[in-house]
Amino acid sequence: MNKPIRPDNDAERLAALRAARLLDTPREQAFDDLVNLAVAVAGKSMAAVSLVDEDRQWFKASHGFDTCETPRDRSFCQYAILEPHRLMLVEDAEQDERFAGRLPVIGGKSIRFYAGVPLLDGEGMALGSLCVFDSVPGTLEASQAAALRALARQAGHVIELRRVTRALDQQVRESTWFERELARYAELLERQNAQLAEQARTDPLTGLSNRRAFSAALAVEIERANASGSPLSVALLDLDHFKSINDVHGHVEGDRVLAEVGKVLQAHFAAAGVAARYGGEEFALLLPGTTLDSARAQCELLRQAVGTLPLGAVVSASIGVTAYRPGETYASLLERADEALYRAKRDGRDRVESKA
Repeated sequence: MNKPIRPDNDAERLAALRAARLLDTPREQAFDDLVNLAVAVAGKSMAAVSLVDEDRQWFKASHGFDTCETPRDRSFCQYAILEPHRLMLVEDAEQDERFAGRLPVIGGKSIRFYAGVPLLDGEGMALGSLCVFDSVPGTLEASQAAALRALARQAGHVIELRRVTRALDQQVRESTWFERELARYAELLERQNAQLAEQARTDPLTGLSNRRAFSAALAVEIERANASGSPLSVALLDLDHFKSINDVHGHVEGDRVLAEVGKVLQAHFAAAGVAARYGGEEFALLLPGTTLDSARAQCELLRQAVGTLPLGAVVSASIGVTAYRPGETYASLLERADEALYRAKRDGRDRVESKA
């Protein structure tokens, strides 16, 4: 790796970094939460809040490794801060002339993939980056990159809040202006946390609930059904021959198919129920207050809607639907829905099968 070119304002940047009073400080939950969310949304094995000091990068928070710092001239983040308003993406460091033959090593692992968004203070100085990385090559979807940028903005807000809090400690605590500033930043953080929580429950490609959110919703509805005796149905939907869509039309078209099916599901369940991307090309449907016969009829309409989507690829869906039995477990309910789905696929696909 060649010695990096430092930003023209590196002296001012380093002064801002030291003024932030983050270097060599204990771990803080706010930063730990951000790196944990970064790993979840990006699907990589490691993440960090990295601060680029004079001769080192120091990790304020980390996930997936225990290293506290590495040399600055062996880091990706030294390059990320050269362009403070852009996400830096290295899909395979071995193919990048800056790193080929001398890969950065973190936690004992040679790093091949890196994506980092510069962390900016209130004056726009790049103090470091919020980054995700892995020991194997990879990439980011557009939605994952957008989520990583949102997390970096959140980290910037946390840093700015710390600055405001210190200013409050140093100046007159009773100052109305400072109280208003603190309230404003607290409100901003609350909104950001609410947005991040929503991202953690949502599949970024389809906009539907993800598997975790579906599981939580199903647990609530099972408890409600046991208490009230009201009916409850669950369905699993699988797109037929989806691998061939990716193979013939490409993954971009495959993603478009998933996104369009997501829109159909959102339209069908906007008033009641929950639709979720359960994994890959499989979707889960929660229909509270719905009998098995009614759920089957709804799924038949849904199957027909999927089959008429105006897409370049021919799309069809197999659906298995079942109804909750009072007192049964979450696992057994989904197992019967899966058995009905298997029968639908076995008997020719593009159909709805139910199991009482």
